[in-house]
Parts: sequence; C-alpha cells; structure tokens
Amino acid sequence: MKLIPSTPRETNSSAERRVFDRLRTAFRQDQSSGREQAPFELGQQSALTAFHSLNLTRHAYKRFGEIDFVIVGPDGILVLEVKGGGIACHDGVWSTSDRGGALTRLKESPFRQAELAMHGLRSRLESALPPGIVGQFLWGYGVVFPDCDWSIQGAEWDQPMVADARASRNMASWLSRLYRYWQEREGRRRAPASADALTQVIGFLRPEVDVGIPLHCVLDELETRVASLTEEQMALLDIVDANARVLCSGGAGTGKTFLALELARRWAASGWQVLLACQSPWLKHWLEKHFAIAGVSVSVAQHVRSAARRAGLDRFDALILDEGQDLLTMDRLRDLDGILCGGLQAGRWCFFHDVNHQAGYFGPPDAAALALLASFSAAKMPLRRNCRNTRQIMEAIQSRLGLDMGARGTGDGPEVVHHQAKGSEEAAKLLASELERLIDRGGLSPSEITILSPQPFADSTAARLAGKHAAGLIELDEFALRHFPPAKVSFAEIASFKGLENEAVILVDLPQTSSAPRSVADQYVGMSRARSLLIIIVSEVGG
Repeated sequence: MKLIPSTPRETNSSAERRVFDRLRTAFRQDQSSGREQAPFELGQQSALTAFHSLNLTRHAYKRFGEIDFVIVGPDGILVLEVKGGGIACHDGVWSTSDRGGALTRLKESPFRQAELAMHGLRSRLESALPPGIVGQFLWGYGVVFPDCDWSIQGAEWDQPMVADARASRNMASWLSRLYRYWQEREGRRRAPASADALTQVIGFLRPEVDVGIPLHCVLDELETRVASLTEEQMALLDIVDANARVLCSGGAGTGKTFLALELARRWAASGWQVLLACQSPWLKHWLEKHFAIAGVSVSVAQHVRSAARRAGLDRFDALILDEGQDLLTMDRLRDLDGILCGGLQAGRWCFFHDVNHQAGYFGPPDAAALALLASFSAAKMPLRRNCRNTRQIMEAIQSRLGLDMGARGTGDGPEVVHHQAKGSEEAAKLLASELERLIDRGGLSPSEITILSPQPFADSTAARLAGKHAAGLIELDEFALRHFPPAKVSFAEIASFKGLENEAVILVDLPQTSSAPRSVADQYVGMSRARSLLIIIVSEVGG
C-alpha cells in the first residue's frame, strides 16, 4: 500500500494519526521474506493507495474536505470516516466524548457522513474524468472507531462496515472484509479496474506535479513558523513582570528586539512613560516608524536626555535597552542612570544584550559595567531558542565562527550558498547571477533581498552591478529605514544593518579567512541577518 502523504497530514485528531500508523504497519513489507505481513484476499495490496485527509474544497465541494481516508485499488474505492473517543447516539443525535467525558455533538451520524462523502467524491470524479473510468470501480464506505468496541446493531449500518478498537488493529484484514461486503451488496463480482483507470483516478485525487517548489513558497512557510516561535518567546516576559530589573542575554536571532517591543507595550499599558534606547540610529528610525506606541519614546543612547525633554519629562518611569552590548560602558550607564526614576540601582529596567557581543563596532564591552548592572539585584533571563534563522543558517554560523546561535531555529530552509570569487569582476557576475536566480526564477520580491558588505557602497561589489540590477538597487541610510523594506533590492553596510533583518541576505566582499575582531563581527552580524536564505560571496582580494 502507498500512503499519500507519506506522513500524516497535520490534524487535531489523534485517532486519524493512529489509523494512519495502523495502515502503514499492516501493509509494510516483511524485509526478510519480501512478502506482505498481512494477508489480503482481494486484488494486490501493493496496488492499493490510501489518501489521508483528502481535501477537495478548492473544487467547491466543501464536504470533500471532511474525508479522513480514501482507499483506491483495482477492486474499488472506499471512503473511511474516523471517529475517536467514545461514541453515543440518543434520540437520533450522535456525539463523541473524550477521555475527560466532554461531549461533542455531531451534525449527522458517522455512517451518513461517510456515505455522503462517497457520493460527493464519485460525482466529482465522474465530472472530471473521461466516461467509463469511474464505473469500473466498486464503491463503498466504512467507519473506524479505534477507541471503543462496537457490537451494536442498527438499520444504518452492518457490522462489516465498522472497524472498532479490535478490528482496527488489523486494517488489512478489515479492509478485505469491507471490500467483500460491498461486492456482496452489489450482487456481482466485477473485474478489477484497468491500470489506466487506476492511474487516472489516483492522478486526479493527488496529482504528481513535476515542478520545483519556488523559493518564495518556501520562505512563506518559514515565515509562518517564525511567527509561532516568537509567540513562544513571549512566555518569557512573565519573568520580567515579576522582577523590576532584568538582564536578558541571547545570541542573534533569539528574539531580543521582539521581546523589547512587547515589553514596552506592556509597561506603557500600565501607565508608565517608557524609554526604549539603542545604539544604532538605523534601528532607532526603524522602530519609531514601524512600532509607534503611546507612552514609549525611542532614542539612541547618546541622546536620552533630549528624548526626555521631547517627552516633557525629567525622568522616565521605565527603561528598556536593545542591543545592549553596544552600551556597556560606565559613561553610558551614568547617562542612563540620570534619566530613570530610581536610577539603575532602584528603577525599573530591562537590558537586552548579545552573549556573543557582536564586538568590533563600538569597542569591547566593559566587564565592570555589566557587573555593576548585575549587582543591582537584576534577574538573569537567558534566551536560548533562535526564532529567526533556519537550521542551515545557524549551522553555517556555528561552523564558520564557532559562536552559539541558540537552539532549534525556525526549521529547515534552503541550503546556504557559498561562492568564491577570484576578483571583483567575478564577484559582481556572481552577485548578478544570484539576483536573477532569486527574483526571476525563485519568485522572490526584490524587497525581500538585502545585500550586505563590510565596505561602503562605492567600494563594494554591489557598486559594480550594471543594467537592470543597478537600476533595481537602493542604498539604505537611516532615514530610508523608515520605509524598510523598500520596493527594490537594498544595500547596506553590515555595521549599520545590525539589529535588522530580511528574508534573504547576500553577503559580499568577505575575505576568505580572518580572525580580526571586526571581521568576525562582520561575518556574525551579516550572516545572522538572514531569516531564511543566505548567500555568501567570498573574494580572494579586498576586505
């Protein structure tokens, strides 16, 4: 038996998953003998195909989405309805119950549901396939109750139509009896459907499409996974709610900026005047534009006193610092202490910083400054789950730099692409080729792509692009970040783009090897900006 899909579709029904596993187990090959483990008296089991959660709602037949399993073989087509838990029918009203006794009322009996689904599916196939195809098949339906014993008699069903807890443990044997039952109901022994008819039915129900999945579809799926992961991160905010001062550490991609914004919302909703401070003017402008929150002021750290004056305040009630590793100096802490009610020692604050420090841009962090913050009875909250990068990107960073990127990530994505250019001309050709692959063939929007370089634009590989690639490129600055992402492919220096991200990142002008702190920072920050797709073009010459 072939199961489509090869693993159960996502479903809230544990009963469906058990039936899927029992079908797979009942019909799997005995590796030692090459024979099927379970006997099957009608036709060849190897010719059977089981479709799980067949969904034809896009064809305007909504009920078809309720078909749990469809079994297709030369001897016929069977529609199976699965109902887990306890089953009851009182005064004509059917219901199921879970282990806790909670009842769920059914709109119709499971047998009626299976019968209507069978007729609907047959009608759909008859309208879509050539005449004479559907009529070659025997048609029938059955109901699976995997959690209860069923010996009840009724006018709506016969016992062979039911696979209860016992019968469902041997799905091959039960399906054999179910096929025989419907043949006896039909009153004649029909010839098996032709191979061509079988191919056409299976092809229509779940067509095999020989087309690669476009990159934009892969990235859309990854973006959905990222959203669910960041929601999980929010549970950590309960720690902040219980502590007035918190040191929150985590590598790139662990959700620090997301948590900082959510924390700012919560504190502002409590009636506090909140300052969200960072080092980067680019990040400041982006936060101001995209996350305007009443009661929250956003400022670069060196201008916090001006931010207080603009808000009409002497001091803020609460302080949040993002990219805090850039602010770990005693001078900067003194400035922050002066604009916070209660100061850093007794005030309310949360300090988000990177355990990998992203060093090399603003000098190494002052260990004494971090120790001073910790001495103010600050709770420590480590972030270990990466909620930005795919597994492939995380592994590339860890392999190249040996830095901790957190756990798990957002799942599998496209492989990281590495190119080695012998010179600037070849690097520019590789860059142009990758842009064509992503946009023209991969279906990505230009706005989803950012080119990053440790060099200013004029000295970078991006400046050597010509024609449509040059025309379709915009150089970012701190004010352009208000409208990020732009409609075009964007370019930025790595240092300026710190704290930001995009779906696809192309890193250019990186040296083959370098252990200099600035080069390590460029690689770490640049690679970790990519949410889903990372391309690296290493040059033999240059930075």
